[in-house]
Amino acid sequence: MSKFFFKGRIELPQDYSTYNYNTDPSTKHGSKKHPVNVTVTSAERQSEIELILKQNNLFANITVDSDVEENISELEVVLNKPSTVVLEKTPNRNDPCSCGSGKKYKKCCA
Repeated sequence: MSKFFFKGRIELPQDYSTYNYNTDPSTKHGSKKHPVNVTVTSAERQSEIELILKQNNLFANITVDSDVEENISELEVVLNKPSTVVLEKTPNRNDPCSCGSGKKYKKCCA
């Protein structure tokens, strides 16, 4: 057998989908197909959560149970999705300086 014959393990482990890595990036949490699970302690809190869901066009399975601690962590993750940080590009050496002195960048702030 040559070394090019073996391709490694093709099949995935059976519990691969239960890992903390999102294996299917097309799934959007909070949609009709993949609702968020939320547990609240009172009916008033349920109405607050439903208002938040309606404002953000999200769907959730809300469970009201006064004996269990409130758990809205999945909803917070969907609402507080991190955004991409775009940094300002530093000027080239011969560009005018961004501080407004009129000098070249290499003579002023470099």
